[in-house]
Amino acid sequence: MRTPMPSPNNSLEDLESSPAAREPLLVLASQSPSRASILNASGIAFSTIVSGVDEDAALDRAERERGSSLGPAETAGVLARAKAEAVSELPEAAGHLILGCDSVFELDGVSYGKPYEPDVAISRIRQMSGRTGTLHTGHWLVDCRDVNQGSNESHGVVRSADVTFATMSDTEIREYVATEEPLDVAGSFTIEGFGAAFIASISGESHTVLGLSVHALRELLAKRGMNITQLWTRNT
Repeated sequence: MRTPMPSPNNSLEDLESSPAAREPLLVLASQSPSRASILNASGIAFSTIVSGVDEDAALDRAERERGSSLGPAETAGVLARAKAEAVSELPEAAGHLILGCDSVFELDGVSYGKPYEPDVAISRIRQMSGRTGTLHTGHWLVDCRDVNQGSNESHGVVRSADVTFATMSDTEIREYVATEEPLDVAGSFTIEGFGAAFIASISGESHTVLGLSVHALRELLAKRGMNITQLWTRNT
């Protein structure tokens, strides 16, 4: 599924003759509302293609190749890469930059993804209450602008931030989970919405906790010889 966003007037010569030049150059390989919101708020034009990647299969493959289990930060990086590469193989990716992201919460060395079930979320949040954990967000950028080069260049980075939670009563935990807000987010919490009431402090870049570091994107674009201002919607 592809959702177009406002497109900048990108002046790159290698894109001007391509149909993709009339579309946003950046493609976000994620359906996360938080990631979309970050890009929109940062003035970055993009479209969306959901990767549909099998995360368990991607992690199993990575662990077999590595010969050992993955840590939380490595897990975030592997999944971000899997999402970006899955979308990069689609015909629609030609002429675009594909950005994949994935977030994993770490507490006591254990990785926590999305809880999905209320009972799982309640159990996790009880463990997190009054403590500090680390949210890792992996970023992977695949450059599909040159469809004739045979292979797409790609780069990745993982950014991390420490999150300290307030001590929560059992009533607060249950009522927070009842909002369903924490069920479909990494680590069973958000730093916006209802969850904002329970975040005591953040050490690190707040965008990392929301699932996409714009600063990390800037660095990945620089590796491809681009300036992030080329993606700003004010260039229209």
